[in-house]
Amino acid sequence: METTATLTEASGGPGAEPEAPNLYAAFQRTVDRYGDEIAIRSEEEGVELTWDEVSGRVRAIAGGLNSLGVERGESVAMLLGNRSQFIPCDLAIASLGAVPFSIYQTSSPEQIAYVVGDSAARIVITETAYLPQLLEAKKELPRVEHVIVVDGEGGTMTLDELEAVQPDFDPAPIAAEIDFDDPLTLIYTSGTTGPPKGVVLTHGNLLRLLALLKEILDLPERGAKVISWLPTAHIAERASNYYTPVYLGMEVNICPDPKRIIEYLPKVRPTWYFAVPRIWEKLKAGLEGNLAGLPEEQQEKAQAGLDAAIQKVRLEQAGEPVPEELAAAVAQADEALFSNLRVSLGLDQATAISVGAAPIPTEVLEFFHAIGIEIGEIWGLSETCGLVTINRPGEIKIGSVGPPIPGCDVKLAEDGELLCRSPYVMAEYRNQPEKTKEVIIDGWLHTGDIGVIDEDGFVTIVDRKKELIINAAGKNMSPANIEAHVKAASPLVSQCVAIGDGRPYNVALISLDPDYAPVWASQKGIEDTDLESLAGNELVIDAIAEGIEKSKSKMARIEQIKKFKIIPGEWLPGGDELTPTMKLKRKPISEKYEEEIEALYAD
Repeated sequence: METTATLTEASGGPGAEPEAPNLYAAFQRTVDRYGDEIAIRSEEEGVELTWDEVSGRVRAIAGGLNSLGVERGESVAMLLGNRSQFIPCDLAIASLGAVPFSIYQTSSPEQIAYVVGDSAARIVITETAYLPQLLEAKKELPRVEHVIVVDGEGGTMTLDELEAVQPDFDPAPIAAEIDFDDPLTLIYTSGTTGPPKGVVLTHGNLLRLLALLKEILDLPERGAKVISWLPTAHIAERASNYYTPVYLGMEVNICPDPKRIIEYLPKVRPTWYFAVPRIWEKLKAGLEGNLAGLPEEQQEKAQAGLDAAIQKVRLEQAGEPVPEELAAAVAQADEALFSNLRVSLGLDQATAISVGAAPIPTEVLEFFHAIGIEIGEIWGLSETCGLVTINRPGEIKIGSVGPPIPGCDVKLAEDGELLCRSPYVMAEYRNQPEKTKEVIIDGWLHTGDIGVIDEDGFVTIVDRKKELIINAAGKNMSPANIEAHVKAASPLVSQCVAIGDGRPYNVALISLDPDYAPVWASQKGIEDTDLESLAGNELVIDAIAEGIEKSKSKMARIEQIKKFKIIPGEWLPGGDELTPTMKLKRKPISEKYEEEIEALYAD
């Protein structure tokens, strides 16, 4: 892309030193401070645990694991959904100086066998829902001695049996030997470019980061809440909905199914909420659909208020004054409509709302800022504990991922790649010293992301270095940028894959939104609303074409999509097309849909 950076480097300034030497010690400080307050709440399971009760369970689980010979530095695998047992189990393993790590629930037996084998784990903690694929994987895992099941039979023992072995065990003497350099967890990368790599994060990595977050996120001393709903194998879930609450004493509310997150938001009213872009895109489409369903007079009034609010946001972002008349119109719309929307969404009590893991269209961010929900983009990697830059509440620059956090320095390599140096950078890739040397050079982590830095030190991500499209004429383009514009132009689009590397023009593969598309189709009088059928429906094809045409105004001519193909069916996290964290698997997609792609270039 033809972009010029104003700066070549930026610094977040000095970091902070944590008050505890390891995660278990930090947890015990939280227990001492908040003992009888709710730590974990799971409506689905009918469970409410105070910090004191969590501490008791951690001791009992640690006692059982100690009896199984779990030692410092040993890896212990967990294949669990979002449930109340996860945090006590993870903390118990960590209290012994062992290294807990999570496996994606969507993993196949082969994928499970790979990460468990790579970690050399001999103990796996799981639940009955995932036993079949785990037991299949176990056939290839001679080292695995114990399968502990948290909610029933089928393994070598149940969690209840494990806890009964040494219920009054005190891991404190063992934990006292754990320091900053000890590994805390393994995060296995999503494997978009090859087999997953085991990112080794230490106690020091995480604790130094956690020491900053209360101030950065403007979190209250007491009463803060989060929702646990993302895969526990992902650094975003571990950092935001596990480590941070344990460190700061926040209440963790369990959402057992990520598809139900919209239901849980108004129930919980989180203080800090992190979601991937697709959630915000769907929320925007849903709210716009609701507004479109209002009586004509109310609809016009609501649209006028929204237009005024978006204009105000754009003026503020540009650093220009907001006319009094416009500010008054927005205030009136906020009182009459937007404040109610924030309550209905469950985001009226949030002090920090974040989005990351993939690009998000500017239009989506402007929409939510307009209705008083200030979403800030963040940027990080598994290798950096999930955070390098952040838009702080009240200091958000739309389109950027914010400036570096304290303790972090970033700079641009000659080719535009962002490099990062900080105490939050991983120790290594497990069992892969050569891969480690390739990405950490002279203390700088080569992130693989192309970016720019503006005059205020705010970073903007262009795309992944390896994913840039270089067309037949040698022009560089960001597929993620193109895809974001297409998705913003049509709520019918769930996923868009831009293709054009070495080609004369760009084409796209499209998957339909499984929630919005059938509703839209019914409103248009289409009887068969199955996604398979809709992919070939002329009305749907025309509507997608209209959206792609609309998106062209946001892009340079060489970036624009010339042709597209709607792929039947739904693309699911962990499937052929998406990683468990909803990143596009570009190479597998190109291979799977080779015929469809070649047909788009056939004319």
